[in-house]
Amino acid sequence: MCTGRVRLATLAGVPSLFRRKPADLVDESVTSVTTDEESTAARSRGHTPSKKELGQVTPKRPATGRRPTAPARPLTKEESREQRRASRAEAAAEFRREGGPRDRGPERLLARNVVDSRRTVGTWFFGGALIVLVGSNQAMPPIVRLLSNVLWGLLALGVVIDSFLISRKIKKLVRERYPKSTERLGSLYFYAIMRSITFRRMRAPAPRVNIGDKI
Repeated sequence: MCTGRVRLATLAGVPSLFRRKPADLVDESVTSVTTDEESTAARSRGHTPSKKELGQVTPKRPATGRRPTAPARPLTKEESREQRRASRAEAAAEFRREGGPRDRGPERLLARNVVDSRRTVGTWFFGGALIVLVGSNQAMPPIVRLLSNVLWGLLALGVVIDSFLISRKIKKLVRERYPKSTERLGSLYFYAIMRSITFRRMRAPAPRVNIGDKI
C-alpha cells in the first residue's frame, strides 16, 4: 500500500508536459522556428532596420552653426548701364521678330506677305529723295536740277502705281480667305504701303517669305 501511494504521488507531481497533446507540441515548435527563420531571412535579404526600430533619435542641427546668407550686392553704375543696354537690345530683337500690337492678326500677316513677296518701288523712294535733294540745289547746273525733278516725279508715280497694285491684291485675298473679317481695308492698305516704302532689312516684323513666293 505504501509503495502504491508513493507512485501515485510521484505521478501527480510530474509536470503537465506529459498531459499535453502531441499536436500542441508540434505547433509550438513550428511557430518558434518559423518566426526565427523569417527574421533571419529578412536580415539576410538586406533589410535595414529603421531608426525608429533601433530606438535612435537624430539630433537637430543647431541653427547657430549655419552660415548666414550674404545680402545681394547693389549694382554699380556701369553694371546698371550694361543691364539696361542688354534689356533694350533684347526688346528690340523681340520686336524685330514678333512686331508690336499693331502687327497682330491674320489680315496683317497677309498684308505683310503680299508686300514682302515682291519688289516695291518704295524701297528706292528714300534713296531717290536724297538724290533729288542734292540735285535740286541752286548751285547745281540747270540740267542736273531738271533731271532731279524728273527723277522725283517718276519715283512718286511709281509709288502710287505700286501702292494701287498692292492694295488691290490685299483686297482680293482678304475677301477670299477672310470673308467675315472685321479689319478695315483702308487701315490694311496704309499698313502695307508704309511697309512697302521701308527697306526690306529694316522691316519689322522680319519678312517670312522670299521675293517671288506665291501668296
